[in-house]
This record gives sequence, structure tokens and C-alpha cells, in this order.
Amino acid sequence: MDSYVQNRERLLTSSRPLPDFEVVGTQGPWLHLEGGTRIFDGSSGLLCANVGQSSTKVQARIEKQFCRYSFGGAAVVQPHTQMELMERLCRAVGRPHDSVALTTCGTLGVEVAVGLARNITRVRNGKQRRDILTSTLSYHGMSALTLALAGNHARRPRPQDALGLGPGFPAPYPPTHPHKDRDCNASCADEIAKEIDRRGIENVAAVLIEPINGTTGGAFVPPDGYLRRVSEICQERDVLVIHDEVLTGMWRTGTPLASRHWDGCEPDIVILSKGLGAGYTSVGAVLVSPAVARWIRHEDADPLPAMGTMATHPLMAAACLGVLDELEAMDFPAFAGRGERLGEAMTSLNGVGPVQDVRGRGFLYGVEVAPGKLWPVMKAAEARGIFFYPFTGAGEPTSEGLVVAPPLTSTDDDIEFLITGLTSALESAV
Repeated sequence: MDSYVQNRERLLTSSRPLPDFEVVGTQGPWLHLEGGTRIFDGSSGLLCANVGQSSTKVQARIEKQFCRYSFGGAAVVQPHTQMELMERLCRAVGRPHDSVALTTCGTLGVEVAVGLARNITRVRNGKQRRDILTSTLSYHGMSALTLALAGNHARRPRPQDALGLGPGFPAPYPPTHPHKDRDCNASCADEIAKEIDRRGIENVAAVLIEPINGTTGGAFVPPDGYLRRVSEICQERDVLVIHDEVLTGMWRTGTPLASRHWDGCEPDIVILSKGLGAGYTSVGAVLVSPAVARWIRHEDADPLPAMGTMATHPLMAAACLGVLDELEAMDFPAFAGRGERLGEAMTSLNGVGPVQDVRGRGFLYGVEVAPGKLWPVMKAAEARGIFFYPFTGAGEPTSEGLVVAPPLTSTDDDIEFLITGLTSALESAV
């Protein structure tokens, strides 16, 4: 056994049978391999590389900041770079007056959001609120707390390790909320009302929800009116709404935030991460609306949650500014057109080879395949020069499939290459 194999076994990473590419260079959505071949990144790495790799805009931002200073906590060095990031990020996603907590990653962003929600509701309502409600198909991070809170079946801890926590309501999708005579609709949100009332309004701080499902179920899209009904239910009970947009934010679903596909569902708190750092840096951002942020500075409020030593330090913030430079330089009409083309092509795959269902929006789709067909399809796609990331599935028996989520900066030719290769891979797996 050579040293690489020995050391690879010591590195504790995914045990899935994913490819192990020897990458010697990158350009945008393409990974260049030893020997001169290249692979198209059909899932934006781990659904984070929104602007592709080797961005000159990101590089320029990092180099400029590196020559000034690379590290400086906001308590020591005036946080001009972080404040610039805050201002531009809030404008970019259409929440220009929000307060922002910058953290090190999406998981910590969720934990900070939970801490802020508990603090806000306790000060505002004078109740000892602590419960955070999540769905049976949710994933909100990799810490002991976030894994215990959420419903991801593949990653949930053993019952004795779950801190007494767990999901509180069924997600509005058939695998976890089936109906005999209809599909899920907006009334499925009433399950949240029942759970809040069962626990007691005085005990519930917030509902934490993914506006569009990520990789747990494979890009399920909620029924029209569902998110609006969630907001109405929570407003009636003085419960906060937190949108986990770690995966779906920053135009991944075709809009700055996934919730923008529907009216009347503006959340109190939004969590961003993957598309903001775009694979260039680990980052998390928690955006808090002005209506509730004022309670954070109240004299009776607890101290702010700890953001971490490396909480979006200047070099990280500079990289994020470079990502925003790339996103804001996109030709948005052309981007929208490519998203429509991708959506039409994905929808047309229903029934092709082993495909059982396709769902998603913008530049995020889940392609569910028949049992036992996921890895053959993945292998066939790899042979055709495309990498896809698998989703963990839902229901009983557990579904399986792959996530189609190319970088947002992919060209028309890139999208055509992806569609052609995926279609061929699926047809070969019959």
C-alpha cells in the first residue's frame, strides 16, 4: 500500500464511493485532471462553488487585503472590510437594513441564529422561550446541536445522543407527509401551528425551515402558499421565522434568496453560507430584520453569541467581496435564460431510464432514480466528463438520486454539455 493510500485512510472524510480526482488545475466550472482530461463540476463542488473556481475578481480582492493585513478581530481592528461586506450583502439579497452577524461557517450561523432567536423572544415577550421547531426532512449543520434539532435521517445522532431534541413537524413533501386523496398544499403548515400550540406558545422561540429543500430529500419545492402560511402562523403566535438559506441563498435557485419565489413569506432571520464563500473561504452570515434586531441591544438582552475567533476575518471578508463582484457582474437576463433551459431539460428527464422524479428551481435540481441505480448513473456521468453529488434521500424505502447544481457562471455551452452528458448517462443505466 503506497503512502497516499495509507494517509488517505487516516483522513476521516466521506465513506461514500465518490470519485477521487487528481486535480491539477481549474477554470470556472471545470476541473482539469492529470493526463489532460477535464471534468465538469455539475454540483458546484459540495453545492458551494457558485461562481466557479480560479476567479480573478476573488483573487484580486484577497491579494489587496493580504498586503494590508490578513487577520484582525472586530474588537481589535476597525472592521471596515466586514462592514463593506455587510452593506453589499444586504443590498444584494434585498434586505438593505438588516443587522448581520458574520461567522465561520453555515453550522455556526445556524447556532448563532438559534441563540439570537431565543434572546429576542425572551426579551420581547418576557417568556423563557427556548424551543426551535424543525421539519422531518431538514438539515441544518454538523454540530451536536444542529444534528439533534434536524430531521436528516442519515445524520441524526442515536437517540441517547440527541440531547432530547428532534424535528417537530412533517415537511410538506410526499415522503414524509403523504395524503390519501391529495398532494401536499399550503394547509400542511397547520402541522406547525399544532406543534407550537402543543408545546405552548410561551415555550417556542422560532421555526427554522429551508425554503427549498437541500440535499436531504433532493431539492423538494414547497407547495405554493406554504411559506406564507408558515409566516402567518408564527406572526399570530409571536414566534420568529428563520430561513436556512445556507445552500439555497445567493441565486442558487435563480433568485437572491429562495424565499423570493413567493410573496408574503419574508423571514425574521436568514442564514447564508455556501454561495457567499463560494468555496474560496468558509463563512456564515446571519441577517436579522430591523423589526426584531432592536431587541438584541435591549438592556435586558443576553450578550451576543460568540461568533468564533475566525469569524469572517478581513481576508475571508475580502474573498466574499470578490464573490459578490462576480455575482453582480453576471448578465442576469442570460443567467435567467440558462436557468430556464436547465429547468426545461431537467423536467424532460422524467421517465428517462431509471428516473422516477425531478424537482427543483433555478440552478438546483434533484434527479431521483430507481433503487440501486444511483451509483451506476454517477459512474456513467463521470465517464462522460461530469461530476454530480448524491442526495441522501427520504421516505421508506429511502429514495436516492443526484443533485444537479452547476456553477451560476456556467456558459450556454457548459449547460448543454451537462444536459447531454446526464441524459446519456441515464439512458445507459437502464
